[in-house]
Parts: sequence; C-alpha cells; structure tokens
Amino acid sequence: MKLIRFGEAGKEKTGVIINDKRYDTSAFGEDYNEQFFETDGLNRLAAFLKDNNSLPQISEDVRLGSPIGRPSKIVCIGLNYVDHAKETNATPPPEPVIFMKSTTAIVGPNDNIMIPKDSVKTDWEVELAIVIGKKASYVDEADAMDYVAGYVLHNDVSEREFQIERSGTWDKGKGCDTFAPIGPFIATADEIKDPGNLRLWLKLNGETMQDGTTANFIFNIPFVIAYTSKFMTLLPGDIISTGTPAGVGLGMKPPVYLKAGDVIELGIDGLGTSTQKLVAYKK
Repeated sequence: MKLIRFGEAGKEKTGVIINDKRYDTSAFGEDYNEQFFETDGLNRLAAFLKDNNSLPQISEDVRLGSPIGRPSKIVCIGLNYVDHAKETNATPPPEPVIFMKSTTAIVGPNDNIMIPKDSVKTDWEVELAIVIGKKASYVDEADAMDYVAGYVLHNDVSEREFQIERSGTWDKGKGCDTFAPIGPFIATADEIKDPGNLRLWLKLNGETMQDGTTANFIFNIPFVIAYTSKFMTLLPGDIISTGTPAGVGLGMKPPVYLKAGDVIELGIDGLGTSTQKLVAYKK
C-alpha cells in the first residue's frame, strides 16, 4: 500500500494511492500514527480497503501533508555514505553517527521551506527514511527487517552554521521549523523489494546536485535499526532517516547554500518525488 495524508496543515485526513490515483480513507476512522501502527493498522486498513471499493477520489490539486502523523521521534544517521563523509572532510565513522531531528520540523512534501532567522548556511539532503512498525528495543540484526512498516522520502534540511559552528550538537541545525519535508507517501515494506539498492537524487533550480544509491550505505538498514535500538526504544511510527549521498551544498567548492526563491526537487525509486520552495524567515 501507499499511504498519504491530505488537506489543510494540522487538519490532515488519511488516504491511499491505488493505481496512481488518490482515495480518501477518512471513513477508516484513524490517523496514521503510533497507535495505528501499534495495533496492526496496516492489516486492518488492507481489510477495510478490500471491503470498501468505492472510496471518494481526491483531486490532484489537494495539498499532501506528511504521510505520517507526528511520530514520537525522528532519528537520523549521519555520514552514512563514504562519498558524503569525504566531501565534508569527515572520516567515515566506525559506528553510526546518531542525532535527533525535531518532530516540529515536519511539513508536507511540497510545502515551503522557511530559511531560519539569521541563517546563511541552509542546505539540503535527500534521504531514505524508514518507518518503524512495532516497538523495538535491543533488536537482533537478523530480525531487524521485521520491524519495518515502510519507507518514505525525506529532505533532511540542515543549517550548517547552527549544526557545526555553534558549540554542538548537530541537532541545532536540524530541527528548525519546516526542516523535515516528508512524503509524498509511505510505501509499505512489501512495495520496496530492495531498499538497499535505490537511486536517490536531488535538484536545485533544475540542476542535479545529488545522484546516489543506497547501495553505497556504510551501515545497511538492518544494522542501523538494530544499532539504534540499543540506545533508545523505537516506537511504532518512529522514523529513522538513513543519511545522504554526496552533493550537498556544504561539500561544494565554494559551498552553495539556499536562498529565498530557490526550488528543490528530490526523489527516490519507488517513493515518488517532492518539491519545495525556499522562503525567507517570517515570524
């Protein structure tokens, strides 16, 4: 299945994509959130769809929100591609780098990105994100894929001055409002046959900046899930964002950073595309 949420920001309704058309599943009566995933929501939704074959269709003009209701946390893996580590003059890590991204940063896949107040180094990062399907603590790597509900496209927008130059931690540059455009949809695990071999790309004002593949992960998905679960309990609906390939603005010579009016387009095989316009800070 492909799960979407649509409508006015903060008042999103649930839906699905079937044969490239959007359908309203509001009658199912649940948001796509922690409780939904915790209570076998995917199978219950599949049964609902089987019994309801005349759902209202959603216009293509309707706004898409994040396809998941606000999760308990967004966990991010830093420097998970060798080429990205090298372009930022970092040594590829012997263990995964973990940082957190504020859930208040979440916006829809095509919503505007607001450059933070006093920012001069706002940057982009196309990433494959994992949606956790059930509570995970001290998971064995061999069992880790059993905890995956699905996958989603994520732009891990980053303010590099805040992240690197403001006396630690990385979180300062990662959790600003609008810094987590997610979607357009969650593809359930069965939709993505090989998440370890997906092309992901990003364009800035029509020019390709990132063009990589998850085949170049330093730490693969089962390892990342098992490793993360040693340090925190992952709850249903939580997101793990798995890192970005080379091509970020920080790695350019000279560096290139985002400004109001810029347009970012990004996508991942099987997970659709999204587009965000940069706007200036406004209280």
